[in-house]
Amino acid sequence: RFYRFYDIEPQYHYTRKLLGFALPLARAPAACLNFNCMLILLPVCRNLLSFLRGSSACCSTRIRRQLDRNLTFHKMVAWMIALHTAIHTIAHLFNVEWCVNARVNKSDSYSIALSRLGDKPGETYLNFAREEIPNPEGGLYVAVTRVAGITGIVITLCLILIITSSAKTIRRSYFEVFWYTHHLFVIFFIGLAIHGAERIVRQQTQESLDKDNPEKCDKDPSEWGKPGKCAIPQFAGNPPMTWKWIVGPMFLYLCERLVRFWRSQQKVVITKVVTHPFKTIELQMKKKGFKMEVGQYIFVKCPKVSRLEWHPFTLTSAPEEDFFSIHIRIVGDWTEGLFNACGCDKQEFQDAWKLPKIAVDGPFGTASEDVFSYEVVMLVGAGIGVTPFASILKSVWYKYCNNATNLRLKKIYFYWLCRDTHAFEWFADLLQLLETQMQERNNAGFLSYNIYLTGWDESQADHFAVHHDEEKDVITGLKQKTLYGRPNWDNEFKTIASQHPNTRIGVFLCGPEALAETLSKQCISSSESGPRGVHFIFNKENF
Repeated sequence: RFYRFYDIEPQYHYTRKLLGFALPLARAPAACLNFNCMLILLPVCRNLLSFLRGSSACCSTRIRRQLDRNLTFHKMVAWMIALHTAIHTIAHLFNVEWCVNARVNKSDSYSIALSRLGDKPGETYLNFAREEIPNPEGGLYVAVTRVAGITGIVITLCLILIITSSAKTIRRSYFEVFWYTHHLFVIFFIGLAIHGAERIVRQQTQESLDKDNPEKCDKDPSEWGKPGKCAIPQFAGNPPMTWKWIVGPMFLYLCERLVRFWRSQQKVVITKVVTHPFKTIELQMKKKGFKMEVGQYIFVKCPKVSRLEWHPFTLTSAPEEDFFSIHIRIVGDWTEGLFNACGCDKQEFQDAWKLPKIAVDGPFGTASEDVFSYEVVMLVGAGIGVTPFASILKSVWYKYCNNATNLRLKKIYFYWLCRDTHAFEWFADLLQLLETQMQERNNAGFLSYNIYLTGWDESQADHFAVHHDEEKDVITGLKQKTLYGRPNWDNEFKTIASQHPNTRIGVFLCGPEALAETLSKQCISSSESGPRGVHFIFNKENF
């Protein structure tokens, strides 16, 4: 629509004569940029999304599942911004070159005549290149002296830095680089809002258009202004429109940050720090008025480690507990700093008053909140990705302890994939509690769990083989034996589908993208086409 508008509308007739195909090719992506820049901030307004997730009046389960894909949507919009920025920039490079050439008489006679408009009193210019400086100096002069050129360079550089630092490798290994460069979005949006303030893309005014039709008057520009001939066309710039698109989302995001700041100022007390094997620590905390649901996550800041950095962690405690907890695996500079700040690098007992101050923002909703909306669920965790399911399983345990009779959830299939045996230790106690609880209540079939060891050496394998016939597993101490290798998901899905016909089964994953892709495809292929058949509904943690 916008491409055709700039390609055929009469008010841009002379602008097209000067700029050619590059006019609509620059303006159409600019309109798409406005729309996408309006959307880009909405998926990262975590409090807004959590409010919508929690509002049953406006969010059904299907809509909530779409909200859980907020980061995927954010990335898609970002790539669209990058694509349209590239097209818009390339088109304007042609525009600048052609305008500068026309201004220094290195173009066709018609473009030269249009470029001279505005040189005399009473005329308005069409060509934004007013200085007679040849290329490439003339193009550079326009870029560094015009507001559109300066802001265009700044916002393009910001966009390049933001996108390149968002690569998975940098996010995982150099999170600080990702975090700091992402906050260049402030400069990006300021530059975007004032990018069109100088109004360099010009159109014929409506008054001039009403007097003289450009299709009749464009034959000979040398005749313009003579008695009995067409009047000299008058031009004006387009009013800036981008700010109208982005002011609403920017206001929402400002409110979002104010809410985050207010919550981050509330006092948090670390009540307990537990060091687990596999370089994992558990922080148990209390905060006045803190309320959570299963599977939610929080953002944590430790000013002693970094005054600006916030990192997301899934809550591993249950809503029924009087504290909230997170498990942190030590994998980078920030987590290493927190590990040392909590005194976990020391052998002696650490006094509570020596523990660092912690700021907490959240909790925020995730897909795992919907686990109690299904009768049957599959929970799949990989490594430390088991943390949201710790909260779910704890909550189930508390519900059974309190004789919950209105629990919709009737069956849990739990899968945990780990590379080595150390990762099992901190979670095995919870599974043992659940195992015992279900047996005491004659409901041992409620929880079926499968623990897979995906990496082991030959000596371990010999040791496992010797103790295979023992009543309890040699690694976890559970009655369910540890399995080796990876699950055959096709068989697992077929087995579960046969045991629960005509059922909607929720599949919840917290793990790597490769596993997510596998399970997503498996959910589609294993679901029946009819409305009454078995359907696997895939849900993935994203934060």
